[in-house]
Amino acid sequence: QGELVESGGGLVQAGDSLRLSCAASGRTFGNGAMGWFRQAPGKEREFVAAISWGGGVTVYADSVKGRFTASRDNARNTMYLRMNSLKPEDAAVYYCAAASNIATIQGGSASYWGKGTLVTVSS
Repeated sequence: QGELVESGGGLVQAGDSLRLSCAASGRTFGNGAMGWFRQAPGKEREFVAAISWGGGVTVYADSVKGRFTASRDNARNTMYLRMNSLKPEDAAVYYCAAASNIATIQGGSASYWGKGTLVTVSS
């Protein structure tokens, strides 16, 4: 069994930056894709970003493209999400996920999920 633990959420002002981390334990996720989702109050969970095993391929939701950057350090079993120019509409609980490939994550599915970290953006 594997576990994903997110960290780095918090309260920021619009325009600020934040970096989320996702630490994997219990098994290595180095041979699969990982990604980020978010869910705002009253809304459905939505795909944010995904990154391939080697980090060479990344995909993003249109709403975050150009502002968010996903990266990973397989030696540390950790994935990151750098979020720049945050907007109030970015406020949500952000979830880390792992799956065998990017297409699975981009389609909204995953084999493993974290419990989430809250990001609040004040205007």
